[in-house]
Amino acid sequence: MRWRRIPAPLLDALLVGVAAVDVWLTSDDESWSVMVWSAVGCLALAFRRRFPLSVFVAALPSAVFLAVMVAPLAALYTLAARVRDRRLLVVCAMLSAAASAMPWPLSDYASDGRTWTLVHFVYLLAPAAAPVLLGQLVQARHDLSLRLAEVEEAREHERRMHAQNVLARERAQLAREMHDVVSHQVTLIAVRAGALQVGTTDPDTKDAARTIRELSVTTLDELRHMVTLLRASGIRAGELTPQPTLADLQRLIGTSGIEARLEGELPSAIAAPVQRAIYRTVQEALTNVRKHAPGATATVRLWHDDGALGVTITNTPPTRPILRLPSAHHGLIGLRERAENLKGNFASGPTVDGGYNVRMRVPTETGSDAIGR
Repeated sequence: MRWRRIPAPLLDALLVGVAAVDVWLTSDDESWSVMVWSAVGCLALAFRRRFPLSVFVAALPSAVFLAVMVAPLAALYTLAARVRDRRLLVVCAMLSAAASAMPWPLSDYASDGRTWTLVHFVYLLAPAAAPVLLGQLVQARHDLSLRLAEVEEAREHERRMHAQNVLARERAQLAREMHDVVSHQVTLIAVRAGALQVGTTDPDTKDAARTIRELSVTTLDELRHMVTLLRASGIRAGELTPQPTLADLQRLIGTSGIEARLEGELPSAIAAPVQRAIYRTVQEALTNVRKHAPGATATVRLWHDDGALGVTITNTPPTRPILRLPSAHHGLIGLRERAENLKGNFASGPTVDGGYNVRMRVPTETGSDAIGR
């Protein structure tokens, strides 16, 4: 509203002026004491915001001495807008009505009659109740505005938290995909370049292969650092984008750069999240074979029984010197997270003959529930 734009001191000064005009219009050769009390009641309105109860008490004498309305009703309104004790407000409203109904001087009380005084009191309760109700309405509106502001702030906080959670999930997913996809290809480049460097006799080719391998190793190191940063700010997340399925396993094994074979099979109707988890497990295991077991062969075995299904990747010991590449073990951590998200488990470790074994197991009902959804 426009009147709310008026500065409070100016509004209080206008109210004091209106109250003074009300006193001037209702006074008729009153004594100086009556005028002093009336002036005090008018001037007290300037402090009604800080001392509402005291200002109301100061305005009551003017209602007794003169038939004024502005000062006591304005003070009563301010009191009702700032005080929450309703019993006090009822008492103050009755005092305001009694002060206006009380004849002055008091010697006129007997001549007017008690009946008419009571009638005037009841009649004046309505004007006294009006500012109380209005003040309570303003107070309730103010409380409602504060509550709505709190609710909006809470909703904004929830929106920020939701956005942060979405961003964290995307970062975790991005970190996993960077490791599973990008580092897979870069590792293959580094391994192929290392093999070319060792196997060629041409100096230019050997130098080019060495450069490619060094750049690939540097790129892998930077990727590991980026994945570490992304994982530090991410959380476990569900699958956000389409991923490869079991139908892509044969192509993955054929392009892995190592001698590997695929054994066994899984039901064609298993859930897409389980297919992606198995694919990523095979991809990570074959990548690790290239990095840490040059010359080794690998066997990828798909299996399932009555209670579970999964994949086991086993490789033989390395037959050539190991090419040292940077690793932060994020791949195994990601595979373990994938298995846990599917209520399964993941295990990895060396075999008795010096090779390595990776195994992911997922309960059959997990795949069935996901299919049903």
